[in-house]
Amino acid sequence: MSDRAIARLVQAAARKVGLDERQFAGHSLRAGFLTESAARGATIFKMQEVSRHKTVHILSEYVRSAEQFKN
Repeated sequence: MSDRAIARLVQAAARKVGLDERQFAGHSLRAGFLTESAARGATIFKMQEVSRHKTVHILSEYVRSAEQFKN
């Protein structure tokens, strides 16, 4: 399945529930997975292994977004 096909599926699902489909793409799934992983206490190294981010720095941006929901 291509990245564009995944984006179309995510956008169709967003549209069906009344959201602006232009705000979503395949990347939304990756970001959501990493945000939830961080919220549930996964280690940054395990998250990097699963997501295949090349650097912890890029991955750490997702961890910060998970922290925002705690306040």
